[in-house]
Amino acid sequence: RDVDDPRESPAFRLMELLNERGATLSYHDPFIPTLPKMRSFDVPALESNDLTEAYLTSLDCLLICTDHSGVDWQFVVDHSNIVVDTRNACSGTIDNDGKIYTA
Repeated sequence: RDVDDPRESPAFRLMELLNERGATLSYHDPFIPTLPKMRSFDVPALESNDLTEAYLTSLDCLLICTDHSGVDWQFVVDHSNIVVDTRNACSGTIDNDGKIYTA
């Protein structure tokens, strides 16, 4: 959380699994502007996206792997189609549409 060292991040394994299954990947991380080449994980070279309404609504599903403190989680929930929250980041948000799934 709130660190620029991705080496121990579980996000890379999740991205690798999703990529193997044909998912189109993108990400947002204010601390990791570009994905580094990892020895242990085969993930595509990507750049971090800004959390805009247009970006969020373009996603079929948003997977939260890191609960950065600077993210407006209510904004994320309001503008996402489906949210899979692995970090309980959305616990303080209002979800009237039932689109948050905890994992």
